[in-house]
Amino acid sequence: MRRILTFGTFDVLHIGHVSILERARALGDRLIVGVSSDALNLSKKGRRPVYPEDDRLKLIGALRCVDEVFVEESLALKGEYLRQHRADVLVMGDDWQGRFDEFRGICEVVYLPRTPSISTTEIIEVIKRVP
Repeated sequence: MRRILTFGTFDVLHIGHVSILERARALGDRLIVGVSSDALNLSKKGRRPVYPEDDRLKLIGALRCVDEVFVEESLALKGEYLRQHRADVLVMGDDWQGRFDEFRGICEVVYLPRTPSISTTEIIEVIKRVP
């Protein structure tokens, strides 16, 4: 069984999220997704997510292509998460190209192209401007 692992905040779920998760799942037999905790998102991006982690876990876990979800508490634990979940492949968006190559000793690392012209940050900005 080929186990695929990916990580993300997955706030304001959109077609780009679904697309990368479906493409990640197509690389193996089981897709495991680490969803960034609210605290981790605050430390990474300087803001709390729109949707709390419990809601984001439920949304991602409800997708047909996702087999398992867990809370990612710390960026420093990525290697530990890969070992704990016995990942064969780590999948990340190509906006992270090269940043996870250090884990090639644990598993294969694949960077998938992001869906063009869509981002959570841009969606949030558009929503803020709506009167």
